[in-house]
Amino acid sequence: GAVQGRTDYGEAGFGGAAPPPGHGPHRYIFTVFAVDVERLDVTEDNSGAVFGFNLHFHTLAKASITATYENRG
Repeated sequence: GAVQGRTDYGEAGFGGAAPPPGHGPHRYIFTVFAVDVERLDVTEDNSGAVFGFNLHFHTLAKASITATYENRG
């Protein structure tokens, strides 16, 4: 299963790329983790710190991809 944590938008899940107009390209890093448990002890209401703490102790492998987006206004 998967769970998405609370973001800077205040809700769980990806809210989309939204850099300020004319601010130049912004980077968006998406990371997936392989863990050694069936489910982490987290909910979508937990903070990023709680997710990071749990991932730190259970990560077997991870992979990331970086995308860029620029809002030219």
